[in-house]
Amino acid sequence: MPAKLAETKRKKPAAASILLRYRETDSEYGVSRKTAARLAQTLGLNETQVIHVALAKLARQNLPRYEPDDGPLTAEQKKTIERLQPRGRMKVKSSLF
Repeated sequence: MPAKLAETKRKKPAAASILLRYRETDSEYGVSRKTAARLAQTLGLNETQVIHVALAKLARQNLPRYEPDDGPLTAEQKKTIERLQPRGRMKVKSSLF
């Protein structure tokens, strides 16, 4: 008769994680553990929170904050815009540059 496996009572599945290896010295692309600890102390956070703050700032600076569109307008969409534009008020341009 096989032995029963003990059931664990996890409340929720563990979040995905990564291994972070600190650099020996600070550089443009990494920091030492000493620098991370100093930042944590200065900001009143723990080292994990410092990493999250840094990643959040990097994301705000580099990732678009809008949904990607469907690409260029179709000929039909352009005609509709031209038709809806009041005559004489503005000049319709097909390019911004």
